[in-house]
Amino acid sequence: MFKKLFAALCVSMLAALPAWAEEYRANQHYFELPFPVKTVDENKIEVTEAFGYLCPHCNTFEPLLSNWREKKADDVAFVGLPVVFGRSWEPLARAYYVAELSDKVEDTHQPMFDAIHLQRKRFRTAEDLAEFYADLGLPEEKFNKLYDSFAVNMKLKQGDAKLRGYEVTGVPSMIVNGKYRVTAQSAGGHKQMLEVVDYLIEKERAAQ
Repeated sequence: MFKKLFAALCVSMLAALPAWAEEYRANQHYFELPFPVKTVDENKIEVTEAFGYLCPHCNTFEPLLSNWREKKADDVAFVGLPVVFGRSWEPLARAYYVAELSDKVEDTHQPMFDAIHLQRKRFRTAEDLAEFYADLGLPEEKFNKLYDSFAVNMKLKQGDAKLRGYEVTGVPSMIVNGKYRVTAQSAGGHKQMLEVVDYLIEKERAAQ
């Protein structure tokens, strides 16, 4: 009798597992990096988004990601990583790092996407960016001081090294704990990207 009850319980537990638990496969839904990239805080599971303000797909993805960030568990650390795919991308990456160093990303991130993709605003100079960020609460003097600073230059170099380690060729891309890369194409869409990320987070938790 006990054996029958135990067998029934096991079947019930298996049935309760998420439907996707065994469906996501390496090199199909996500990519396992050949050489893991060191994370900032080894006590947390790091989730990085490689993005670009000029990327329309990143703009579409941001509301979904913002909602995910608000609900993420305490053992998950989120990192934003702006890409530089061309000359016009670098000023925007610098602006992101200025906001990050000033603790203003939360106030400026979505407005930057809106300015570029909804308002069709073009930031041609550092002065254009400084004026825009000033309206969002980051003083022009502070913005200009940080924009071409050693700290921002270092972040750009470190970011470029990480992007090469992550083997990022398109955005948005998500990297989980420096080990796995997820794209919309591999996952099957923007919403599915976050589902695969959640699966990989659980995978990392189980390995700890």
